[in-house]
Amino acid sequence: SEWFWNRLREGYVLVRNPMNPHRVSRIALSSDVVDGIVFWTKNPIPMMDRLALLRDYPYYVQFTLTPYGDDIEQNLPPKREVLIPAFRRLSEHIGRERVIWRYDPILMGGRYTIDYHIRAFRSMCDRLAGYTDTCIISFLDLYRNISGRIAPLGITPPTKEEADEIAAHFAEIAREYGLSVVTCAEDGDYSRFGIGHGACIDADRLSRIGGVPLKVGRDKNQRSSCGCAESI
Repeated sequence: SEWFWNRLREGYVLVRNPMNPHRVSRIALSSDVVDGIVFWTKNPIPMMDRLALLRDYPYYVQFTLTPYGDDIEQNLPPKREVLIPAFRRLSEHIGRERVIWRYDPILMGGRYTIDYHIRAFRSMCDRLAGYTDTCIISFLDLYRNISGRIAPLGITPPTKEEADEIAAHFAEIAREYGLSVVTCAEDGDYSRFGIGHGACIDADRLSRIGGVPLKVGRDKNQRSSCGCAESI
């Protein structure tokens, strides 16, 4: 995060083209040209005492909180004792519309069964309701670069039937707690459960936060099932 604050202070960032590493763009970061900033994190604590530096920017935070142990997610503080309280403090500080809960990716294997996910989701809803308005879910995709690393753990993506059952229960539980559930870049249609397709980079949310309508198209460089707005 220190890198980010340095870039904000300097007023620009250099972005390397992922397809052509020799092509580098200089992007201005002044508040008069930035429409909004979206953060992804599993631990916002190192940044929380400097959020005042963002007062001139519309922004929100995608906070990933899952029920996995350190067999899956290493190097994180304890979730129940540290990260869930951090989620709540962050929401109290910047507002529930600006803290989005991510429960993803949903995976299966060993103790991570359908029942495990259902119990964990209800328990987390009980602690996070009132501190966010949206939960984003997705189901594990076996990308080539992670397949080898997770093979010893016996992890698999949910089958279609398992995904349907999880989605149905999550939607029902979320309604009890006044939360909306949307998916991230999922081809599956879960609308029959009341779950729509989400946009992690959400121009409508940034418009509400900033009080200025943003006319931004969908990012054509993402997968067809991705609803994100165009961004840098």
